[in-house]
Amino acid sequence: MNASLDADSAVLNETAAYRRNVGIALFNAQGRVLIGHRYRDDGPEIVLPGLDWQMPQGGIDADEEPQVAVKRELWEETGVNHAEFLGQTDWLSYDFPPYLGPHHRLGHFRGQRQKWFALRFTGSDAEIDPLATRNGQPPEFDAWRWERLDRVADLVVPFRRAVYLEVARSFSRFADRP
Repeated sequence: MNASLDADSAVLNETAAYRRNVGIALFNAQGRVLIGHRYRDDGPEIVLPGLDWQMPQGGIDADEEPQVAVKRELWEETGVNHAEFLGQTDWLSYDFPPYLGPHHRLGHFRGQRQKWFALRFTGSDAEIDPLATRNGQPPEFDAWRWERLDRVADLVVPFRRAVYLEVARSFSRFADRP
């Protein structure tokens, strides 16, 4: 469950498949990040009471570049179209907890290999709507809020925590806004 960089992820990928994924730290003008409240489990991506918040993230389609996927996923999960690129991390990964449920699209993956992007939100809060269905994708969040980046790792499920701590370290300069 440790965050790992490119070399470590390559070694892990030799033994099990990781799903390619992008994560999004969307910063507002005050340096807070957008987080969504997950209201249901999605296969191996479980939700635990009190640890049911996360930043938007999603899979990279076949032959899709991460820089394209990040904009698509941000729109699908939040409705946001107005954001500017600030930076990105190296590849990070996390493992799913054991999953014994019914067949699920994520069930054959060991976890996710993610590239995280920092974006500055340039729209208005009225643009944010996580409850709409976009591109045929059902909503993942039933609520949203702006949160301090250094607090988000305490709000996510434990198997994502190491990645969130690395994202907070990598993107802290974008949160330090007056």
